[in-house]
Amino acid sequence: MSKSKTSITPKSITDDVIVNKIYEFRGQKVMLDSDLAELYNVETRRLKEQVRRNIIRFPEHFMFELTKEEYDVILRSQNATLEQGRYSKYLPFAFTEHGVLMLSNVLKSEKAITMSIRIIDLFVKLRDILHINTEMKLEIAEMKYTVEQIAKKQKGHDQNIELLFEYIDRLQDKQENIVSKPNSKGEIGFKIGENK
Repeated sequence: MSKSKTSITPKSITDDVIVNKIYEFRGQKVMLDSDLAELYNVETRRLKEQVRRNIIRFPEHFMFELTKEEYDVILRSQNATLEQGRYSKYLPFAFTEHGVLMLSNVLKSEKAITMSIRIIDLFVKLRDILHINTEMKLEIAEMKYTVEQIAKKQKGHDQNIELLFEYIDRLQDKQENIVSKPNSKGEIGFKIGENK
């Protein structure tokens, strides 16, 4: 009985599957060597061999090796238990957008090239979404600030209106006091023909 590996074609892999394999480390969006090997349909150790043979093509801003702490974050996020042979004892390489492109040049297979193009397109889409999201956050912050300023002005207007009503009430009280108090003799009006 022969074991046949199911061939994964670049078109059969959805964008969501690829996007879920993109992580952020050291302020950069990256993909791990094992995920890329799976997408390119090669063994991870073969992918790493090619990278090591062509290490000059992979400066630090194209590819870097994760630290043990960074790798533990990935394992925890996947709720992974270390199964025999599932996780490498070696720390994975993390490839940036440029590293993914360079990797397709190193692997030189049609599948690697096709998949790399899809991955790069997704990196670009993610960057666009992030840009739009940032613009929206800035607009929301600006609107929030404007509403706060209006609310402060409104509060000031409310206080001024309350003060005006208080003054009006005081004036009405004075007016009522003046009208309700007759002259000193208690008489109202004019008298004709009286001596002073």
